[in-house]
Amino acid sequence: MISAQGPALRASFDAYSPPQADRWVAVALRTISPALDPEASDEAWAWLYQGRITTRHALLRAEPCTVSVTHSNTRITWTIRPAIFLPLTNQQDAELPACAHAFKPQPTD
Repeated sequence: MISAQGPALRASFDAYSPPQADRWVAVALRTISPALDPEASDEAWAWLYQGRITTRHALLRAEPCTVSVTHSNTRITWTIRPAIFLPLTNQQDAELPACAHAFKPQPTD
């Protein structure tokens, strides 16, 4: 969502594979499509039927993708970025540093 301050992150989701990321966006679009205006709904369904294949192929090549719909004055964009991490060593027997116990989660608004 873009406001006077600029785009705002409203949620995030950690997917473990390209198909899971693609599926998450598809579920979100199907869920909100009945509430969208006709033009935005058409955008959503065009991606679901045609653009989803392109998105899936790009994700399998580890390329970032975006999926957007515009409803009234609001632009909704899903950004999918591949993140490749190396697994950490086994830390089952390791002692956590003292600072790990001092962490206090921030309250959400």
